[in-house]
Amino acid sequence: METLFLKAHNTHDVERAGEILRAGGLVAIPTETVYGLAADALNGNAVKKIFAAKGRPSDNPLIVHISGFSQLAPLVKEVPEAAKRLAQAFWPGPLTIILEKSALVPMETSGGLDTVAVRMPRHPAARAVIEAAGVPLAAPSANLSGRPSPTSFAHVREDLTGRVDALLDGGPCDVGVESTVITLAGDVPRVLRPGGVTLAQLQAVLGQVELDPAVLHSLREGAKASSPGMKYKHYAPKAEVTLVDASPEEFAAYVNERKGGWALCFQEDLPFVEGPAISLGSRYDGGGQARRLFGALLELDKKGAQTAFAHCPSRAGVGLAVYNRLLRAAGFRVAHPEGTLVVGLAGPSGAGKSTVGDFLKQGGCSVLNCDSLTRSPQVYSPDCIEELRAAFGEDVAPGGKLHRKELARRAFATQEGRRRLGEITFPRILKQVRQVAESAREAGTPILVLDAPTLFESGLDSICARIVVVTAAREERLSRVMARDNLSREQAEIRFSAQQDEDFYESRADYVIENSREPGRRLAAEAVLADLKGEAAKRL
Repeated sequence: METLFLKAHNTHDVERAGEILRAGGLVAIPTETVYGLAADALNGNAVKKIFAAKGRPSDNPLIVHISGFSQLAPLVKEVPEAAKRLAQAFWPGPLTIILEKSALVPMETSGGLDTVAVRMPRHPAARAVIEAAGVPLAAPSANLSGRPSPTSFAHVREDLTGRVDALLDGGPCDVGVESTVITLAGDVPRVLRPGGVTLAQLQAVLGQVELDPAVLHSLREGAKASSPGMKYKHYAPKAEVTLVDASPEEFAAYVNERKGGWALCFQEDLPFVEGPAISLGSRYDGGGQARRLFGALLELDKKGAQTAFAHCPSRAGVGLAVYNRLLRAAGFRVAHPEGTLVVGLAGPSGAGKSTVGDFLKQGGCSVLNCDSLTRSPQVYSPDCIEELRAAFGEDVAPGGKLHRKELARRAFATQEGRRRLGEITFPRILKQVRQVAESAREAGTPILVLDAPTLFESGLDSICARIVVVTAAREERLSRVMARDNLSREQAEIRFSAQQDEDFYESRADYVIENSREPGRRLAAEAVLADLKGEAAKRL
């Protein structure tokens, strides 16, 4: 088959794509998530061509793409209020809504189900093609079935040239993973596939929203897939992928012990990894990981990788979508290092970390107060004190004895002072905490929690496999700090100005506990504790 190469910015090419689709042909089109292989969603014979071109099982349902909200009603039996609220909040965008389908939608499009998945893409070229075609478009990812989804035109061209009628070049995709899929066909809204719209965002609009077990686990034998990406092994490169659930240092040790394998990792892992590696970006940037993911999986093929070890991302926010895709790329193969699960406990001043730490301790965790540890002679040793005197003046340690308040006054007066203090003290703090962590492993401690105000600044997060962040309303935190440390409001504000804001902490968290009220705080802490115990059990 001859394949036309078209340009999304060319109006004539967009019209040509519409003509091909109206005539029952196939066109690969750009969307903000991934490229899609489009056909007339209402033409069963055209839809069959999608399955043939991709080598896709016919019981795997497709997503119908529309360009305006008014196009939804003819496709479904009813448009409930929940669908209207979701559409208002997230359309156009990376959200797919599943509803009971109307007779207009053929079984070929719905994968034999009585429901249909519908979304309105944000990419202007995608909506322009839908308008030009004059029909809604069924469009799974524009790749051979089971392969990593395409996020650039080059990926599409490699997989589908000679297999479809046309490819429309619209540049790189913004989101990088397929849309979030939520079903409204049951009693409670349920996420079947995570994507660019997060679970928390959906809950903010609808209230109760559940996460389907198939997001984190393989679909049980014989079960029907309600959404694309649920049933079959997906997104896989040719290399055998193993997902490694570990801290950066544990991940590197695991990979380094297994010579010859590639590391699919984060920027923070690179200093520790000895062999070949492909970075997904920062450990704390789920959106960046999503944009790089499929390109990185395809890069493994180009490099000829036979084995790859992927560092498990956080399951918070968009990270859940990255985890879901990697889990399927690995065929649900997950490795857990043996030994103690080290957990970081952090948050802005006055959030109440100690309260949560006490709860975790009562629940059986070992909790290390890193702030107390930093005051030890092992950290503020004679050589450390001499470095501090050289950096901040002899008055910070008259006669060789540390004057903590004077050191704090001078060090925290400027950004450069804070940086220099960290350069002197953080390596020593990290060394001492590593020793405590090693002792915990030797003693068989299941969970070690590091209550560390400077968890990220000091590099302690490199030994943490999970991070719990405690937050509270700013005014409440101010009141707590003023009362606890006998500070004026002005003094408390100065202290706050020298610290990171809440967004900094929350963007780095695997779990966030809002510590402003009961019983919400306790329920959240109980859920975190239960999850940590479950993760620790996998390391036995």
